[in-house]
Amino acid sequence: MFRLLFLSVVQSILMCSAQSLFKVAANNMAPFTWTWSFFHGSVLTNWWLLAAGACGIAGVIEWMYMLKSYPFSQVYPLSSMSFLFGMFVAIIFFKETVVWQQWVGVFLIMCGCGLIAR
Repeated sequence: MFRLLFLSVVQSILMCSAQSLFKVAANNMAPFTWTWSFFHGSVLTNWWLLAAGACGIAGVIEWMYMLKSYPFSQVYPLSSMSFLFGMFVAIIFFKETVVWQQWVGVFLIMCGCGLIAR
């Protein structure tokens, strides 16, 4: 069970990293237009977007391994740990304010993950 918990933490970190990098990539893009210059200048040359894709692909590959190796009823709920990592990313990197209700929600989710991991 410790192995599944470790894999879930790594997978959640990868997916949270991917989503965070997508946000940074989107913030660095020009306003959206259906033109070649937008896609060439803002999408195809956006290194943040490439990094997000790499983290996302690594997370999906690990996810597929977990689904193949462990029961779905255990694997899927443990992916909710990404909510906790997302809160810390929001505070540390995006300087967002997280209110106490959000922390209570994440705490309840983590309690559920603990019950499932047992």
